Amino acid sequence: MPEASVDTAAAVGCGVIGAGWAARLRLCGIDVRVYDPSPAAERIAGEVHDNALRAWRGLGVAPSDAATGTLTICASIDEAVAGAQLVVESVPERLDLKHATLTAIDAAADPATMIASSTSGFTPTTLAEPLARPDRLIVAHPFNPVYLLPLVEVVPGQQTDPAVTGAALVLYRALGMHPLLVRAEIDAHIADRLLEAVWREALWLVNDGVATTEEIDDAIRYGFGLRWAQMGLFETYRIAGGEGGMRHFISQFGEALNWPWTKLTDVPELTDDLIDRIASQSDAQSGAIGIRDLERIRDRNLVAILRALEENDWGAGRTIAAMRDR
Repeated sequence: MPEASVDTAAAVGCGVIGAGWAARLRLCGIDVRVYDPSPAAERIAGEVHDNALRAWRGLGVAPSDAATGTLTICASIDEAVAGAQLVVESVPERLDLKHATLTAIDAAADPATMIASSTSGFTPTTLAEPLARPDRLIVAHPFNPVYLLPLVEVVPGQQTDPAVTGAALVLYRALGMHPLLVRAEIDAHIADRLLEAVWREALWLVNDGVATTEEIDDAIRYGFGLRWAQMGLFETYRIAGGEGGMRHFISQFGEALNWPWTKLTDVPELTDDLIDRIASQSDAQSGAIGIRDLERIRDRNLVAILRALEENDWGAGRTIAAMRDR
């Protein structure tokens, strides 16, 4: 039976998400064994860990060097998962690749090892189809940067052992995260379904020449994005309803859902022209800033937001307060 306590974890796949998981796990004192066929895996893991350590120091929760978990780059999945109590799968979103990877992990991992997929879209029941031990697989979908954003969507499958789900919830809280239990399997879980709706409409705005990528980003970061970071969607609209609350808001604006404001039931074709337009506008917007510099700017801003929320004992700030109390 998987344990909520982990001292060694394996990260299979070391891109942005896998490296982010490795960084959070190490900063929580867990030794991490990484497998990724890319020759850049060790460099990426090191650079992301440096970003994570800098961010945690900004939050005031960074561990000492002695309390930081080790990083081992492995030559195979078998080597990476040997002795691990937790295996995190973060390979690209291709079902055939995930099936092959998870099957190899399932065959090599100790019987009591929990297997957690970072998948953004597949359900755990779909992922578990080829596994001999589907009962120990769970989806644990994080958000980039994994080492700073506390949300992880925990999704059990039809054959997931309830004890595995319970152990996962305890484990992710111990990692300073906010595990959101998704009670029903659905493609893309909860958060990515919301993000896709915004993404789809943003593509239409660029496609139709209404706005550039920078103008769309400005509409979010200078406006409703600031509200969402602290209140989410429904609390934001409850406040918009004034003293009448949500009922008043819906009575006032509910009819707007029947107006032709959006194109959310359709998606523009990603033609070469549209892709070039989006890419060139994005380059003009922030192409002069290197990706690692952009990450550091993002992280500094997130640290400031999290500390402000912690000071007000609100939302994601509570996860930082809990980390200090450990």
